[in-house]
Amino acid sequence: QIRYSIPEELTRGAFVGNIAKDLGTDVAKLAAANLQVLSDSDSQYFSVNVNTGIIMVSERIDREQLCGQNPRCFLHLKLAIENPVEFYRIEVEILDINDNPPEFPSDEVSLRIYELASLGARFPIQPAQDPDVGTNTLQTYHLSANDNFNLNVKARTDGGKFPELVLERALDRELRAFHHLVLTAEDGGSPPQSSKTHITIQVLDANDNHPVFDRPSYGARLVENSPLGTLVVKLNATDVDEGPNGDIRYSLSSHNSAALRQIFAIDEQTGEIRVQGNLDFEEATVYEIEVEAKDMGSPTMEEHCSVVVEITDVNDNAPEVILTSFSSSLSEDAPPGTVVAVIHVRDRDSGDQGKVQCHVPPDLPFQLRKDYEHQYSLLTSTRLDREHVAYYNVTVSASDLGSPPLSRHTILPIALADVNDNAPQFEQASYEVLVAENNPVGSVLVTVSAADPDSEQNSRLSYSILRAGGTDPGLDPTRYLSIHPTSGQVSAKLPFDYEQTTYLQFHVEVSDGGSPALRNRTLVHVFIVDQNDNAPRVHFPRAGEDSATQFRISPSTAPPALITKVVAIDADSGRNAWLSYNLVEATDPGLFSVALRSGEIRITRALQETDPSAHELLVVVRDAGDPPLSTAVTLVVLVEEKGPEALQGSEARATDGGGLPTITLYLIVSLVLISTV
Repeated sequence: QIRYSIPEELTRGAFVGNIAKDLGTDVAKLAAANLQVLSDSDSQYFSVNVNTGIIMVSERIDREQLCGQNPRCFLHLKLAIENPVEFYRIEVEILDINDNPPEFPSDEVSLRIYELASLGARFPIQPAQDPDVGTNTLQTYHLSANDNFNLNVKARTDGGKFPELVLERALDRELRAFHHLVLTAEDGGSPPQSSKTHITIQVLDANDNHPVFDRPSYGARLVENSPLGTLVVKLNATDVDEGPNGDIRYSLSSHNSAALRQIFAIDEQTGEIRVQGNLDFEEATVYEIEVEAKDMGSPTMEEHCSVVVEITDVNDNAPEVILTSFSSSLSEDAPPGTVVAVIHVRDRDSGDQGKVQCHVPPDLPFQLRKDYEHQYSLLTSTRLDREHVAYYNVTVSASDLGSPPLSRHTILPIALADVNDNAPQFEQASYEVLVAENNPVGSVLVTVSAADPDSEQNSRLSYSILRAGGTDPGLDPTRYLSIHPTSGQVSAKLPFDYEQTTYLQFHVEVSDGGSPALRNRTLVHVFIVDQNDNAPRVHFPRAGEDSATQFRISPSTAPPALITKVVAIDADSGRNAWLSYNLVEATDPGLFSVALRSGEIRITRALQETDPSAHELLVVVRDAGDPPLSTAVTLVVLVEEKGPEALQGSEARATDGGGLPTITLYLIVSLVLISTV
């Protein structure tokens, strides 16, 4: 067996050995012996020059491919010689050369290390691989300079070397989130070869930092009554942690009151505080909001800050009018200066917007007096008269000094209480009444009416009848009349008789129900109107009911001699007493005539012998009433030779009518004398 040693990676044709020399054989003999080289492997790495006996490399030889990590690597050849047949075993040791640098599995290595990892923690790194052997293989590692890690190389029993990173100094992700290291693997060749891998260490966050606001406190200024959704302030908190540990949520602290939580709201994502309720300067001028920012780590960490919100007043409150004292009823005789109400005014705004001025309309009998700040008294300014104005609506106007000013109007209803200061007044100073005689009992003759501008009891009227001065003392009006005490209707107690009473006057007194009562009077004139209730009454000639009055005349009586005169009287008056005389029946209608108005009976022609000696005349006396009333009288005229003249007849009638009243007798005598003349 022949052994040769050659380094790997020789070029083709490289000299391996001189087989002729090493076998001690002539080269020519080897050529004649038909020398052949046989290999145990599939590849023919070597060839022999039979002319020279030199073994040469015929193919590239890679020791690492042939033998891997074996410390020694051999290729076996066989030489065959004929004549005689001989076999020789040749062993070629392939020597390693440093033709391979150490190789890491990857050029980049990523590690994720928790920032709170304890000191001394070890983090293995995938080792580099070097196919070379011996001193040419991987010998050592080198780590780039850094502040936190050291390199520890762990050797295995098989000679492998494994690198480890050892934490020597605590990590702080917030100071340095990534560490970049370079690990170098170096073999023992000459010259040595090396390779590098870049190690990127990501420091995993631990929730070791609480959120931090960019300011310890915030300030904002808002106008009251700001609309809903108005941005108050945008908070900004940061957390140097990452991931959930640095994810911040904002909220209002539980220290805030429930009322404040209804006014303000915060967006948990953006930290924007906005208005969600009514801002009222009069309720609060400053709001201090406690806000907390929490991260989402486990356990959570939080930070607090305060937001001071100042509210600016606007003139949004109208003045308030408060009645401290008020009497809705006032006596009408209250003197000027009487206090009706005490008014307190206030305005919840501030500054000039909270200053209030009050006034009442100038056309009312009231005025305001300022007692002191925020208090006024409402006084009467003039005399009051309930009968002129019974009710007042006094508008108290309160205005502030804002721009624009706000005002409030309060209406005070004031009713004037009545005082009995007005006497009743009749609608007429006097009344004239025409009453037909024979009126029915109980009939209303007249209604007197009085009015009293006072009210209630002071205006309740009562009527009564009084005797009028200057009237007949014996004529008592209450005998004939009565009056309803409340309606003023004057009624007849008895029927009137014109022939007895033609005129009546009396007073009607009215009194109110006040205390003391006030009175007034009116004069009532009652005129009795005549009715045609009396028929004419014949006073001459007088005759019985069934007898006629006789008159005698001489046959020589010449016309128009007055025979007699019918005298009648009607107790009525006016047309009812206007009498007319008519000859209704006569023995000879053409012999006598009756004067229509005077009742004189005259002869109208001379008597003749053929005329009857007795003439009966029926005279009807009728008044002009409606309907007319009448009375009939029958006269008998006797024609006698010895009869008296007409005048004598008249005297005879006068004697016959001696029962006439004196005035009637004088009247008849005068008429007869005038007729005779």
